[in-house]
Amino acid sequence: MAEQRGYMTDPEGPPDEARVADWIGPSAFRYWKRMTGLIEEKWPGVFAPEWLFGGRKYGWSLRYKKSRSFCTFTPEKGRFSVLITFGAEQRAGVEAIRGDLSQETQTGYDQAPVFTDGKWFLMAVDSARAVEDAVRLLCVKRRPGRARRS
Repeated sequence: MAEQRGYMTDPEGPPDEARVADWIGPSAFRYWKRMTGLIEEKWPGVFAPEWLFGGRKYGWSLRYKKSRSFCTFTPEKGRFSVLITFGAEQRAGVEAIRGDLSQETQTGYDQAPVFTDGKWFLMAVDSARAVEDAVRLLCVKRRPGRARRS
């Protein structure tokens, strides 16, 4: 059951920041805030994050997307995870930075499943090193830069 895994499954509406902080806990929430801040810093004005409800089985997640999915944060009881999907060219980019990633991230990436739309890497963001690794991987997904004008 989803509640046992700790997903936020209340269908009434997306959680606010206080609810996320309470659900994932103070340590994980610091990493959550660090990640959201780094995304805004490195890709200013590019993404308008949106909450998605995956039903009672998967609960709420926060997706960053422009024309394609960038990453998705999933708040879980006591922690949070980030999902990053890499296409073929992006996987080559990950291989180029592989040595800069922690052993834990390398192992998780190697074990991530590959589907027709890419390699789906779900990683727990539970340390400063995990934040660094996630940002490095996101930089492979999309080069940091300034906001583009419409």
